[in-house]
Amino acid sequence: MFDIIVIGGGAAGFFSAINCAEKNPFLKIAILEKGKEVLSKVKISGGGRCNLTHAEFIPQNLVKNYPRGEKELLSPFHRFMCGDVMDWFESRGVALKTEEDGRVFPLSNNSQTIIDCFTRLVKQLGIELFTSQNVVRFYQSDVGWNVETNTQTFSAKKLIVTTGSNPKIWKILSGLGHTIVPPVPSLFTFNTSDLFIKDLSGIAVTSKVSLRDEEGNSLKIKNVAPLLITHWGFSGPAILKLSAWGARILAEKNYKCILEVNWLVADSEEIRTEEVISILQEIKQNHPRKMLQNTTFFNLPKRLWNRLLEKGGVNPNELWSEISKAQIRNLAQTLTCSRFKIEGKSTFKEEFVTAGGVSLSEINFKTFESKLFKDLYLAGEIIDVDAITGGFNFQNAWTGGYLISEAID
Repeated sequence: MFDIIVIGGGAAGFFSAINCAEKNPFLKIAILEKGKEVLSKVKISGGGRCNLTHAEFIPQNLVKNYPRGEKELLSPFHRFMCGDVMDWFESRGVALKTEEDGRVFPLSNNSQTIIDCFTRLVKQLGIELFTSQNVVRFYQSDVGWNVETNTQTFSAKKLIVTTGSNPKIWKILSGLGHTIVPPVPSLFTFNTSDLFIKDLSGIAVTSKVSLRDEEGNSLKIKNVAPLLITHWGFSGPAILKLSAWGARILAEKNYKCILEVNWLVADSEEIRTEEVISILQEIKQNHPRKMLQNTTFFNLPKRLWNRLLEKGGVNPNELWSEISKAQIRNLAQTLTCSRFKIEGKSTFKEEFVTAGGVSLSEINFKTFESKLFKDLYLAGEIIDVDAITGGFNFQNAWTGGYLISEAID
């Protein structure tokens, strides 16, 4: 009989178990992992470097990175957030570094550093680790919780479930009475066969992007961020944010939509069509004998500028003096409102983030305990919380795990 059983040998599971043991060394704790290896997602995260959190120290700003969970995580983040995570790791011998974009990594640039820290602490604290334990059932009994795996049955007073996006565990929880929000992909890039992108792969420009349905109706999902052109379509922070906030509606539309791009952004604000018309007219007046292709304005890469000229119906070899008012208006509209037919999605690098999981209304976010069952705790991506890239999904795991440890006697 254990005091605590943790189902799931990932980030949230290890963090929960370690903090529970540190707060109460007399607790008998076990971690059950279905695979042969633990912390597999930690190992591959951040390209093998482990982007473990983000240097954002204001809870109200931090929650804005969570399409699902923004409201619920505000109070937990006031109690344990990014700075606390950084202190936690550094006080346990893991040197950290913060990159220019705010992402935090181990100084070693190697996720194995985080894995070694966790496995060392588990051993020091006497936490029992069981691998190759495929959980097939768990249920509440008179004395606590029973957990049946493919090889044996475990019992514990309290149960922590941190299995991430695991359909089998969601099915068990659903059978117990929990509501499971159906999972859909959350972070992905956009595919298009539009010839516009040909030979432009690798170009990145801060742009305003927004989504419309195939009929042209606004989906009211937009942001301003770097947009990356790839050989298959569009990626970069701008697209990942669209995919995260549009995860459910895009799934409903089978990932077919229209991407609208304003290529002209200054100080995080888009430059509007009428303003661009005035700018182009001024350029025509001041540089009448220059060819359009030789005047790359708005800080646009030359290859992109020439392609936008073509898309706007203007010959790049023409002189500014030769283009008409109608052509100027068409070019301005192309620069501020290019539209591309999106025909599908691709997985973003190693990220397999999903939107969905245990309904947030069924969790007490002071303790991360189930509202339906006493002594059942849930943390990490098993609940309907997800975030954009940058260390935010791990931050959700650390916060949940830590607050569970504070709630358990």
